Amino acid sequence: MQSIYDRIELLIDRNGMTKKAFCEKLGISTGNLGDWKRGKTTPGTHKLIEIGAFFGVSLDWLILGKMPSSTVREGGVDYFLDSMRQSNCQLEAEEEAFIREYLAFAAYRKSRQEDKEENH
Repeated sequence: MQSIYDRIELLIDRNGMTKKAFCEKLGISTGNLGDWKRGKTTPGTHKLIEIGAFFGVSLDWLILGKMPSSTVREGGVDYFLDSMRQSNCQLEAEEEAFIREYLAFAAYRKSRQEDKEENH
């Protein structure tokens, strides 16, 4: 059975990255990556979200190794999921604001990291 670390390692390899470059891009210490490999710890929720977004994979696949379905059922109502956009999804205004804020933060953090790399 593959672990979360195995799937992360597969993504790193498929994208032609080194583990060191991956850690630098996502602000992960090599020690933490080693702990994930040994099964001592696993990435936290926020880091899993960041890794999934970075590689463009679903959390279902990253965490469980399951391919995502195109439809999610909740209370008998279907929600169509189209990549990053969710059509016909009834989010509360507070939930939508949180998602927008998180996406803006992730973009900001990525741009800061890229700026740091350019200046070194």
